[in-house]
Amino acid sequence: MSATIQIIGCDLPDFFAELKKSIIPELREQLSKEFQPKQPTEYLTRSEVCKLLKIDLSSLHRWRKEGKLPSYGMGNRVYFKRSEVEQIINQNKLS
Repeated sequence: MSATIQIIGCDLPDFFAELKKSIIPELREQLSKEFQPKQPTEYLTRSEVCKLLKIDLSSLHRWRKEGKLPSYGMGNRVYFKRSEVEQIINQNKLS
């Protein structure tokens, strides 16, 4: 099924000129805001998180156990998503 568009009171060259001048750039701007390329997830090691947060390994371990900082494991390795670490920092900012 196809749609039909009627343009009343406008000749075709004027319609295409208006389309090119204002509608297409505005649509392009809206789409570029909504459809940003996805950034790959960056994973940090325990030592990288400790350096970033300026804490020791025992504090990081405690925060993991308490569920304050989500972690992801692969084998015997533990990783943290940089975005989640930064989100937690921003949520706990002092005013």
